[in-house]
Amino acid sequence: MSTRHLLLGLLAGGPSHGYDLKRRHDERFPQARPLAYGQVYTTLQRLVRDGLAEVEGTDSDGGPERTMYRSTDGGARELAKWAGEIAPPAPFVTNEIFAKVVVAILSGGDPEAYLRAQRAAHMERMRELTAVKTAPGADLATVLSADYALNHLDADLRWMTTTAARLTTLTAEVDAA
Repeated sequence: MSTRHLLLGLLAGGPSHGYDLKRRHDERFPQARPLAYGQVYTTLQRLVRDGLAEVEGTDSDGGPERTMYRSTDGGARELAKWAGEIAPPAPFVTNEIFAKVVVAILSGGDPEAYLRAQRAAHMERMRELTAVKTAPGADLATVLSADYALNHLDADLRWMTTTAARLTTLTAEVDAA
């Protein structure tokens, strides 16, 4: 995900301090990795450098001095372009789980045990996400984000079931290569 474009999107709502942008990011994208303050400020500096944002001023509100940023017309155009681009499906999906199954076969490990353990980890994460999305007061962004992750985990589980059923054939192919 593009931090640059997410910050431009948050700035589209009006001028903000870096602290407020980080807080709003973490609220709007609850299942995403929280942004680090350093990442926010570094990205804001690059946006200013590239003419996509500008410093509107500074204030202290009784605390440390904070810089207020706003999007420029160029930033609005960049954001509109990015938001309208179709995200291409990945031509190749790097699958760490598959790699570990193959490595288990190559190294004389137990790929079936690995798949069982991985399945258990996925099921635990699915329970956590279900609790998050069904919690009293969960907002729609949280529910949709959890649903997205749940669907991906479900796809992984279906793949693991298929792979477990085909381990004998996969082991023969890997050993023959």
